[in-house]
Amino acid sequence: MAENILEVKDLVKHYPLTQGVLFKKQVGAVKAVDGISFELKKGETLGIVGESGCGKSTLAKVLMNLERATSGQVLFKGEDISQLSGGALKAVRRNIQMVFQDPYTSLNPRMTVGDIIGEPFEIHPEVAPKGDRRKAVQDLLDVVGLNPEYINRYPHQFSGGQRQRIGIARGLALKPEIIICDEPVSALDVSVQAQVINLLEQLQGEFGLSYMFIAHDLSIVRHISDRVGVMYLGKMVEIGSDEQIYDNATHPYTQALLSAVPVPDPTARESRERIILSGDIPSPANPPSGCRFRTRCWKAQERCSEEIPLLAIPTTLEGPAAHESACHFPEVRESAAA
Repeated sequence: MAENILEVKDLVKHYPLTQGVLFKKQVGAVKAVDGISFELKKGETLGIVGESGCGKSTLAKVLMNLERATSGQVLFKGEDISQLSGGALKAVRRNIQMVFQDPYTSLNPRMTVGDIIGEPFEIHPEVAPKGDRRKAVQDLLDVVGLNPEYINRYPHQFSGGQRQRIGIARGLALKPEIIICDEPVSALDVSVQAQVINLLEQLQGEFGLSYMFIAHDLSIVRHISDRVGVMYLGKMVEIGSDEQIYDNATHPYTQALLSAVPVPDPTARESRERIILSGDIPSPANPPSGCRFRTRCWKAQERCSEEIPLLAIPTTLEGPAAHESACHFPEVRESAAA
């Protein structure tokens, strides 16, 4: 079994809510990420799914140390990197890179492709000495399927898919071990999405990369991921292999998400049960007591409002359904299979 390259333990990120102008007083906090734990193994892809506002992108920023964790640990190869700064943080960031959602706004329009991809070498000159940088950039363009002669072009001269390939090349520049993909294909056409996903899989095999892949599209997540984690309102509610999550989901929220995945077969679509959730997502500044999903759950009971369910393997389930789920009443629902 592959070793853990990244371990997240009880990670918390709260944003304070304040009142006043001159004398600010904290009156609460937005609980964007609230006690998340998981592992990422070397060479695997962990998919993270959930509705907008559930904390996926905040989680990515905290793992990159773009946002400071309120508490908890982020262990990279056993070392806690959540509170690093200065040179120590710079050294770690070389091994953990990010591909952003929008391939246009994440690229500086005033810089050429060569400058964009080569910028990491300015910060980490030991990776590519000054005289070798042009060749290194051209090699990266070739690796992601772009013509090396495009090195002097600007981002506006490329299509959306090509711009995302440039973003991926920039992420590969420092030869990282982990790449965090924050919805890297959501802004692209469907046909281009497939090309970028295939490129990511090819690069993973070629360079031995580990991915954390954040997305809304559950079909894409199933295609690329080895394991899948489901987030709801700052919490991880279910995590397991792609087969366990898609074919044997036990948490009601996961089952509702899967029931909304489009099915290409019209006959299967008609016989499939659709789960419609009632109510709106609660505010992360004032989440419900106990289970955060209970206000929209058809199985909620009194216990759900009093006791926070732990993310653990349910003792009542065995076989392929035996994976971690944060529900007091977990059960496999046949209609959840996608």
